Amino acid sequence: MTTTAVIPSTLGGVLVASPSIWFREQVRRSLPQRRWPVQEVQGGADALAELENGGWQVLFLDRRLPDLDAEELVSTIRVRFPGTEVVLLDSDNGATPLWPALPPSPSLSQAEDGRTNVAPLPGMVGQSPTMRSLYRKARLVAPRDTTVLILGSTGTGKELVARAVHALSPRSHRPCVVVNCAAIPETLLESELFGYVRGAFTGAAQSYMGKISAAQGGTLFLDEVGELPLGLQAKLLRFLEQKEVQRLGSSETVRVDVRIVAATNANLGQRVEQGEFRDDLYYRLSAFPLELPALAARQEDILPLAEHFLKTLAASDGVAPRLSPEAMRLLEVHAWPGNVRELQQAVERALILADGSGWIEAEHICFGPRFASNLGRSTQEPMAEAKPC
Repeated sequence: MTTTAVIPSTLGGVLVASPSIWFREQVRRSLPQRRWPVQEVQGGADALAELENGGWQVLFLDRRLPDLDAEELVSTIRVRFPGTEVVLLDSDNGATPLWPALPPSPSLSQAEDGRTNVAPLPGMVGQSPTMRSLYRKARLVAPRDTTVLILGSTGTGKELVARAVHALSPRSHRPCVVVNCAAIPETLLESELFGYVRGAFTGAAQSYMGKISAAQGGTLFLDEVGELPLGLQAKLLRFLEQKEVQRLGSSETVRVDVRIVAATNANLGQRVEQGEFRDDLYYRLSAFPLELPALAARQEDILPLAEHFLKTLAASDGVAPRLSPEAMRLLEVHAWPGNVRELQQAVERALILADGSGWIEAEHICFGPRFASNLGRSTQEPMAEAKPC
């Protein structure tokens, strides 16, 4: 039996999963002489691990896997990795793929317009067009020292993006220091950032280098930067311009080598107009903006994210339960005002309520009281039956 398939005309690779060396070699030989990266694995679990890393356009899957049921694996992959084409073959029947008319070789321009799969940033899941665009931009700016401003609602994953930018940069071997500007009282924030010398104020029994100096050679992530008080904004601006730190109680300035990544859920442009945020600091911070979409705007990522959370949360149990069709529908129609964080919490609650069952049913899905009324994306859509927790 001969099976035909066409590799999409996009950047990516070919993954081959089979315990048969002969089968894997036949697939490799059938590929056209092009720059397609090919990876061979022996089982389904290894194939899933490779797919988690991203970048695979086609998976050639042997029906006779040593560890997983191939049909069930295909169903899982189509939910979690919708951008990967799966070609299911039977090695015992001598099935080998042929390649009919092939499209032109992939080019960078195809990747740049967001129409192809781009490897997700470390720790992130999703292949919706807006997320692919985000991944591409983040990977482009990561190797540089350009200041990055991450925009997005609460719960969308801004800190994940910041950490990914650091991890993909030449500074990855140095610290990534996080400061939540909204969580530190205004009276303490300046000393927390810039440090102080012994005796600078009452209670300063010993010197403290500050978060900026602690990030030397690495990245300083200023979360909720929109909450910085105006007085401190001027001092931060000076640091961005001079790359120098002056600790409280000291006349000495110290040069530091730190990259700034900031994030906010506020409309900084509006705050500038209202006189609550300095325009010069705003332009400094927004040298390269990255905007994270709300989960409701990337509906195709909801189920892959839910599957990812299930797998992660159930890791200690060995096997993650599956989402029933009714549970999937319930997750898909919810408006998710709490974004990815709300989804993660909903999955965790469902896993607990399922109590070891092999399935997550609709009855296990519940939402916080303030979110329970957000079901249904329009009046045209049937309301799913969900209950508040």
